[in-house]
Amino acid sequence: MQSFTLGAGLAALAFWGFIASVVVAGIWYDIRKREAQHETVRRLVESGQPLNQEIMDKLLSQSGGNDFRPDRDFKLVGYILLPVSVGLAVLGLVLGLQIPEAQIPLLGVSGLVACVGLGFLGTAQMAKRWYAEDEKSGLGGL
Repeated sequence: MQSFTLGAGLAALAFWGFIASVVVAGIWYDIRKREAQHETVRRLVESGQPLNQEIMDKLLSQSGGNDFRPDRDFKLVGYILLPVSVGLAVLGLVLGLQIPEAQIPLLGVSGLVACVGLGFLGTAQMAKRWYAEDEKSGLGGL
C-alpha cells in the first residue's frame, strides 16, 4: 500500500482549492453582472426614459441578447475535443514506447474524450433541429 506525504496532500488541496475558487469566481461574476443590468434598468426608470420591450429583453437577458444558441457552443466543444482525443492517442502510443503500462490507459482516456466530443456534436445536431422547429412554428427559440 502506498503512503502519501504531506506534500502530496497539500498539492491535492491546492488543486481542489483552485477548482473551487474558479467556480466561486464564475458565480460571483454572474451575480455582479446581473446586478449591474438591474441597476441600469432602475436608473432608466428613475430618469423617466421610455422603455420598450426590446430594450428590456436585451438588458435583462442572461446572454446579453437574443442570439444565444447552445447548439453552436456544443458544436464548437465537439470540434475541440475530437483533435484532443487524437492527440491523447498519439501521446499514448509514443509514451507506450518508453513505458508500456501507460499506453492502454491513455488510449482509453483518448477513447473517452472522443466519445464525449461525438456526444457534443450529436447534441448540437439535436439542438439545431429544435431551433429549426421552433422557428417554423413561430416560437422563435422560446
